[in-house]
Amino acid sequence: MRVCLIAGWGNLPAVFRTEATKKGVEVFTVGVKGITTIRADEYLPIGKVGKLIDLLEKKDIKNIVMLGKFEQKLMFSYLFTFDTVALSILKKAKDRKPQTIIEAFMQELEKRGFEFIDPKPYLETLLAPKGRIGDVEPSVDAIEDALWGMPIAKQIANLDIGQTIVVKDKAVVSVEAMEGTQLTIERGGKLAGKNCRIIKVARTHQDFRIDVPAIGPHTVEAVKKIKGDAIFVEAGKIYIIDTEKTVKLANSNGIALYGM
Repeated sequence: MRVCLIAGWGNLPAVFRTEATKKGVEVFTVGVKGITTIRADEYLPIGKVGKLIDLLEKKDIKNIVMLGKFEQKLMFSYLFTFDTVALSILKKAKDRKPQTIIEAFMQELEKRGFEFIDPKPYLETLLAPKGRIGDVEPSVDAIEDALWGMPIAKQIANLDIGQTIVVKDKAVVSVEAMEGTQLTIERGGKLAGKNCRIIKVARTHQDFRIDVPAIGPHTVEAVKKIKGDAIFVEAGKIYIIDTEKTVKLANSNGIALYGM
């Protein structure tokens, strides 16, 4: 099987490429200029959907995987560079929620004979397990915050607002929106000080072809910066990128990692 990997920011696309290649999949990587952080075979400017379609037709590739972070705010920053196909997709979308836009993009390409495949079978070893991940046990207060905040995080994720919240003492300190996880954590620390807890979840009916939730070393670094003490993730639904490095970094900074 031949697959086009549309790679965003972060290392998750690289992990998929490695694992898929091991299973005999030929992966052709398309990067987005200024966003993609791994090596790609071809790079396209953001919003050039017509060029992407032409490239895939030239390469005779019908299967597509999208992985990595594409911040929603980029849509507003680069809207003037979008080609006619991209603008047509935006026009058809009923709103500007991330899932809505990605679904509209997928529907447009599917009409043209392409198929988006689920990358999860190639990445299951990265899914967060239940319970403690690493050496640091979360405090009783942190666990109480997580149990209190998890249902709230799920509601926000299901509304397609964001997948991360910062909580402290059973209060929601900050909620992820367009700014992304790192800035959400940073804002939480500015508002509530040390010992904030980060909660990251997936949508209840998460389509793993769309906006896959993940944490990694950058997440831990952000929590370290605000002197947070715990990161809680939804077990079986959140990918942990660079797992060994992420866990080691959390351990060395006294940050609990825990799968709920």
